Order: sequence, then C-alpha cells, then structure tokens
Amino acid sequence: MRRTAHPHGPEDRQVPRRKAEFEYGDREIARGCEGADVVELQVRLAGFRGTLPDGDFGPGTERQVMTFQRDYMKLRSPTGIVGRSTMLAIDRFAEAYPIDFAKIRCSCGRCNGFGTGQFKDRYLAGKPRTEAFYRYEYPGVHRLLLWAVRAARFYMGPGGFSITSGYRCSFDNADHGRSTTNHHGKAIDVVFAPRAGGKPRNAGADCDAARGRIVETADAQIGWGARNRKALEPSDIAPTWVHYDVRCYESKYLGDEMFCTTLEQLDNRRAIRFSTPKTGSRVKKTPARR
Repeated sequence: MRRTAHPHGPEDRQVPRRKAEFEYGDREIARGCEGADVVELQVRLAGFRGTLPDGDFGPGTERQVMTFQRDYMKLRSPTGIVGRSTMLAIDRFAEAYPIDFAKIRCSCGRCNGFGTGQFKDRYLAGKPRTEAFYRYEYPGVHRLLLWAVRAARFYMGPGGFSITSGYRCSFDNADHGRSTTNHHGKAIDVVFAPRAGGKPRNAGADCDAARGRIVETADAQIGWGARNRKALEPSDIAPTWVHYDVRCYESKYLGDEMFCTTLEQLDNRRAIRFSTPKTGSRVKKTPARR
C-alpha cells in the first residue's frame, strides 16, 4: 500500500498499489510470474505442450518452457526459466519457421483477406451459442494457432507440409456452399509435400501420423470434446489433410487482440531489456513467517 494526500484535508488515505505490468522482454520469466509477458510466452510456445494463455506461470507453463528447451534448444538439463538465451532461441525458432500470410488470406476478392468483421454476437440459426457456430469474422488468424503450426513443422522435420486453407470469410463460404465458421480466423488446413524424388505419399497414413504427433507434442485433442484445448479434425472428416483449430477455447482467450494479419504481428518481436543473473545470484523467495 502507498499513502497519498487526501484531496479534502491533510489526513492520508491508503491506496492499493497497482500490480507491475511487464511487457515480454522486460524481465526474466519463471514459475510464479504473472502478466502480459507470460501470456505472450504461452502463445509463442503453444506447440510445445501448450497450455492456456492465461498469464499465470504455473506448472503447465513451466512444462512448456522445459519442452522447448529440451527439444528445440537441445539442453540436457532444462531449467524451466525464461532468460535471455531462451528468449533469443524463441526468436530463432520464429525465423526458422515463418508463416506465409499470402497462403492464409481469404481468396474471395471482396474482403481484405481476413473478413469484414461481420456478425458480432450472432450464431448460426437453430444452433447452440457456442464457438463452433459463432458467425463472427475475427480480425485475422489466432496467433496461438499459428505458433502451434510452427512447432508442428519443427516436429515433422524436413519436407513437412504446406498450408492449403486459412481464412474463409462469409462471402467465400457462400460462394462455395459452406456454413462452417471455423475458418473465420480459428483454423488452418495443411497437406503434405511430395516425398523426395517425387515419390507419392499415402496421404491418409501421413495425416494420421501427423495428428498423432501433434497430440503428443502440443497436447492437442482429436475432436472437440474438451474445453480450452487445441483441436484436430478426426480422419473421417479430414482424410487427406490436417485441420487444426482453436474453436474449443473460451471467449476470453479469443479476444480480437489475439488475432493477426501479418508476419510482423504474429512475431511481435520485442527487445530483450534485461540481463540474466549469474548462477546463484537470483533473488530467492523467502517463506512467509508463521
């Protein structure tokens, strides 16, 4: 608490202190941290045992960090602490796996590539008021989803896949006789490139293997049974492609600020403005007195 002069007299009154708000890159991030920088971290590591972008660095986020440190950074003893070296590695990861926004823009020719913001608070007629039937055209593609796609490319290895469908606005849906709203910024479809030497792929087997790998590495689900989990269409719906979406997330994780229309917005690069303390010099939390 801090004290401030009362506007109507000399006596003091107590005013609650505001919690310090940190931007990504302002500080080292570790278990127990909270704030916008933690949200940004959770988004960037969404494909490494992804958790909720809730801004609370708990055991789930620590697991994300350690998975990234082990699998991408090749650390033998992951720390779960996000210092300068881990932030720089996340930047390198983004550079190594760029997203081509030309491939995810809507091709209808009538919107700006990412809808027109129509149908806020409106749902498909006769359907439940859930995200699966929400008609709103979100202002871009969800950043968490695209960072998860990057991680999938990393885990799939060389060759990998290409994006075949990203944003589909209401005009595009009408042109093609579709009613689904998943591609209003919440979904990406991918297919696999031909094998080396032009050898044909077994598309069904490759897609099944890819879905299994994404479930394993990103904690995604096949189908839409659980809330707040990334989801993959099952093979009976998507037999020769992989559909990846975020439609199971609660609306508080689907705010307009979570969507992007350019690579710059997706990457959201920030200067790293702190120095990682030397070993043994970190401030340790002291237990509360009884």
